[in-house]
Amino acid sequence: MCRWMGWLGQPVLIDELLFKTQHGIVDQSLHSRMGAETTNGDGFGVGWYGAGDGPGVYHSVSPAWSDTNLRELAAHIESPLFLAHVRAAIGSPVQQTNCHPFRRGRWLFVHNGYIADFHLLRRDLMLAIAPDQFADVRGSTDTEVVFHLALTLGLESDPIAALERTVGLIEATAAAHGVAAPVQGTFGISDGTRLWAVRYATEGPARSLFASANVDAIKQLHLENPRLQRLSQGDRLIVSEPFADLPGVWHEIPEATAVCVRHGGALEQRPFVPRVQPHVTVTQRHPAAAFNA
Repeated sequence: MCRWMGWLGQPVLIDELLFKTQHGIVDQSLHSRMGAETTNGDGFGVGWYGAGDGPGVYHSVSPAWSDTNLRELAAHIESPLFLAHVRAAIGSPVQQTNCHPFRRGRWLFVHNGYIADFHLLRRDLMLAIAPDQFADVRGSTDTEVVFHLALTLGLESDPIAALERTVGLIEATAAAHGVAAPVQGTFGISDGTRLWAVRYATEGPARSLFASANVDAIKQLHLENPRLQRLSQGDRLIVSEPFADLPGVWHEIPEATAVCVRHGGALEQRPFVPRVQPHVTVTQRHPAAAFNA
């Protein structure tokens, strides 16, 4: 399907996590252990926050393992917060505009999974996107539509509540079209200061998602590992599947769950509950919940 990762912590060279791990995201593009497909070679993308205004992005339709430009950039870009994604296309074309992360302003968005029978739902869902964002939908993936629906429904005020409203809208639209089990996957969101992630499926098991453990616990468990000893307080990873076979380093995020990571490493968790709000309009703004404060 796809694989993705998010890092929030001390500034690191991106290649430390993309290439220099036992089973990092680039290795997962060839040898995924827990994905729906073993190979995720239909393009990739990296979005990072650094010295510039808003996030930078790099997209390519090349397989992540063979793109020499990615190796060059990753070895020279240092960032305290970035998202990376490798793609396995299941319906939409292999093209740069379909590569994640998707960006609007300071926001980045990635997804692993699918919207079932998206071709039947696409028109209704796209008509629910705010008019001032409609022209910004440049690709043909379900993920980009989900992102702009979430922006329409308040993502910039409260990302998780907006995604709950978005998934609720998709499920209601699917029910009207007779589409069963429409939403599957995991989602990653960032505004440059925080990292949010969701694991959810309408029916059946959701796609895999893990968070790294508290840094103190990792260091205590692996005193002999010099790389882990270089971790700083506040370092945290969210990944589709673990980067290494090390006991105690990874905790599975439960299904139907949202998490938020803040600078300092605090990881907050809450249930993810899709909501149908038929009276919400695209001009409404929703107050941030305590989870987003």
